[in-house]
Amino acid sequence: MKNVYTVKQVNSYIKNMFTQDFMLNRIYVKGEVSNCKYHTSGHIYFSLKDESGTIACVMFAGSRSGLSFRMQEGQQVIVLGSVSVYERDGKYQLYAREIVLDGAGLLYEKFEALKKELSEMGMFAPEYKQPIPRYARTVGIVTAPTGAAVRDIINISTRRNPYVQLILYPAQVQGEGAAQSIVKGIRALEKAHVDVIIVGRGGGSIEDLWAFNEEPVARAIFDCRIPVISAVGHETDTTIADYVADLRAPTPSAAAELAVYEYREVKESLYAYEDTLRRLILDQATRERGRAEKYALRLKLAHPRQKLNEKRQYAAELENTLRGRMDTALTREKHRLALCVEKMKGLSPLEKLSRGYSYIQDEKGKNVRSISQTEKESVLTMFVADGKIRAKVDSTEKLEYPGKQEEEKRFGRE
Repeated sequence: MKNVYTVKQVNSYIKNMFTQDFMLNRIYVKGEVSNCKYHTSGHIYFSLKDESGTIACVMFAGSRSGLSFRMQEGQQVIVLGSVSVYERDGKYQLYAREIVLDGAGLLYEKFEALKKELSEMGMFAPEYKQPIPRYARTVGIVTAPTGAAVRDIINISTRRNPYVQLILYPAQVQGEGAAQSIVKGIRALEKAHVDVIIVGRGGGSIEDLWAFNEEPVARAIFDCRIPVISAVGHETDTTIADYVADLRAPTPSAAAELAVYEYREVKESLYAYEDTLRRLILDQATRERGRAEKYALRLKLAHPRQKLNEKRQYAAELENTLRGRMDTALTREKHRLALCVEKMKGLSPLEKLSRGYSYIQDEKGKNVRSISQTEKESVLTMFVADGKIRAKVDSTEKLEYPGKQEEEKRFGRE
């Protein structure tokens, strides 16, 4: 009997054949979406059909990053994926990894390839980004001379600051020759030495925006010495120019707001800064005036005239003190002198003489205090209160007086 195979074996064999087919592992399939269902698990089940047939498709939840829109019935799409066999049902189906709307698939691949190449060359690196000047005086615009984009930029710029000069380079932004026109505009405005350049246009399909995905435009933006703001399409549109530019604006209107500063806000800020500066200057002046007054007072206290007055007052106080002490000492000494005078009066010979006593001297001028110091016929001089008397000794007589011995002791005699 010939070989007999199970259903599983046949399905596995067929699946293996699909797996080994290189073309079926990475294939683009174009068709109309049919029977599209979003499962609660996150998987998407749908069919692709054309006038001749239908193929079942599935996109697992892990591949949903390859889908940038919500699929709907009747859409014409291009699906990138692999064809394989689902063994349980014995049916082949397309396992989708990426899905794009028809017409944009090839351009999208080209876009991703150029994006990867330029990224590897470092043209998207943040260190090459130039800062956008905060206060631009001239703004260059590379866009179509007609259309909503240029009108929005002019309206926003005029409203924000009517003193900023806008220089428009009327470029072709769509169709054949658009990329070369944009490059010429960027280089022309660079030679004009504007402060910042806005490159952009209004929204559209990927085909309409493709000029901004061209490599010459990317290189012109990267090589430009003037900061470039890209403003291509709407907020959800992204082009190569957005990655290379120094700053990406979601819309042309937003680009105008980023490039042109708000004149009134700056004016109000300047007024506020002026008020703040005036207040700070006044506060500083008040503090410095207080310090100056304090230093003036210290200088006045330290002035030589002040020191001289203090020393003069101190000298006057010392003089008064000295005079007081001298007066006290003089009074004390006068009192002592008066006492001494009184004592001297008691010892003065003249005082004695005025009381009736006399003072006797011999011929040699010696004081005669005893009869033993005289001889008969010797001449004596006697001093009395009003003069002196010369007398000759006739005779002497010894007498004894009470208290004589104490008197002799007083005068040093026995």
